[in-house]
Order: sequence, then structure tokens, then C-alpha cells
Amino acid sequence: MTRVLVVDDEPQIVRPLVINLKARKYEVDSAHDGATALELAAARHPDVVVLDLGLPDMDGVEVIRGLRGWTRVPILVLSARHSSDEKVAALDAGADDYVTKPFGMDELLARLRAAVRRAEPSGGDDGLVTVETESFTVDLAARRVRREGRDVRLTPTEWHLLEVLVRNTGRLVGQKQLLQEVWGPSYGTETNYLRVYMAQLRRKLEADPSHPRHFVTEPGMGYRFER
Repeated sequence: MTRVLVVDDEPQIVRPLVINLKARKYEVDSAHDGATALELAAARHPDVVVLDLGLPDMDGVEVIRGLRGWTRVPILVLSARHSSDEKVAALDAGADDYVTKPFGMDELLARLRAAVRRAEPSGGDDGLVTVETESFTVDLAARRVRREGRDVRLTPTEWHLLEVLVRNTGRLVGQKQLLQEVWGPSYGTETNYLRVYMAQLRRKLEADPSHPRHFVTEPGMGYRFER
């Protein structure tokens, strides 16, 4: 059974969300501040975290960074902050998706399901298995990336983005296609997600992230992976 950690200090948000999740057979824990959220995450090991950024004791971005220090659990941000800079800051810290308040419960649950799916192991592959570059190796079957002899820790979203690009080596993958394959069919215009996550992949895998050799941007069109 999927376990969800809901982190929000507004009872009027937490109560209906917990009721709806439990009605759909999720196990639910809730926390009203960042410190409690980090403690619960360590103790209960949720499968997905729904996190408000406006917490009473610390900013939600700090909670994201705290979680990303040790876990790849999907993080779905739920916030009243609408500015692009704040969304990018949350994604850059390691969040997987961003929903602004007020929100529709059906949309939130759909995004939660998509986040959980991205974290699930994919099936075996009969074709392309391992891709090697000068800098790193991608093992698609094991969902593993190694660089300079060490494993590289990727979040589920980073992995899915890498996987789509690697499976299309040498071919342009359009922005809309990437968004829909990684985040889901309801996505198509959230290009800031791609900018943030491509920057993260470059920081982790490129020898010179400011002059990428493997993750190439085609301005206004999409991205291409080159060996």
C-alpha cells in the first residue's frame, strides 16, 4: 500500500486531503511543520511527500533539501506561491512537481499518482541496455548511472528524463513530448520544469555543465542526447 506524508500547517487543507487519500486506500501520515516532517519521513519512509512551502518553522525548500540529502522519494509541492522564481527554486531543490493553491482534488490526486509511477521500477528492456559516454555510463535495466567509478544518485524524475533522452540518442526530443512522457499527458507547457531538470542532469553528469557535450539544447524546440 502506498504511504503518503502530507506536510501542511492548514487544517482546512490537511483534513480533506487525508480523507480523500484514505478513501483511495492510501496510508497517510501528516505533519504541521518542517521538523516533524523530516522526523516522520525518516521513521515512516513514505512513498511520496505532499509538501506546503509556507511552514511555521522553516521554508519548505529547506525541507526538500533535507529530504534530498538521503532519499529519492517523490516530492509534490503544494503552495500558494505562484511566481515562476519560487517554482524554479522548489524544483531546483529537488521537488518533482508543483501545484498551486487553490487546487482541484482530482488534479492533485492525478499528479500524485504520476509521481508515484515515476518512482516505480520499469520493466525489462529487450533492446538498448547500457549506454557509455566518455564521462558516464547509463544502465537502463538496472536504473543505474555511474561516473568516475561511482554511482550517481538521481531522483525518479531525473532518471525518467535521462531515460527518455538516452532511448532517443542522437534524435531531437520535443519539449512537449518530454513533459508528457516524464510528467504525464496533462503536461505540455511547463517548460521551466525541463530547464531546471536538464540543469540538474548536466551538473551531475557533464564534465563542463556550462558547455554541455551530452545534453544538448535545441532552442525553442527540445533537447537531444549525444554520446
